[in-house]
Amino acid sequence: MDQIKIGNFIARERKSKGYTQRQLADILGISDKTISKWERGNGFPEVSLLLPLCEELDMSVNELLAGERVSEDEYRKK
Repeated sequence: MDQIKIGNFIARERKSKGYTQRQLADILGISDKTISKWERGNGFPEVSLLLPLCEELDMSVNELLAGERVSEDEYRKK
């Protein structure tokens, strides 16, 4: 698991949704510093936040863990 790649992916998807770090943090009930930490690759979301984060950013947990958009076929190959 590449935390830098995952952090960049979270940042890219957050920005594509038009959210600030603060807005996403408020939705998830956490601090914007936590979002910043993830996006810099200095941490990873707690298990309890994986589904809410993925739902908000329209991604699967598999995509989050891969740090990129992955089709079902690509996922099965990996």
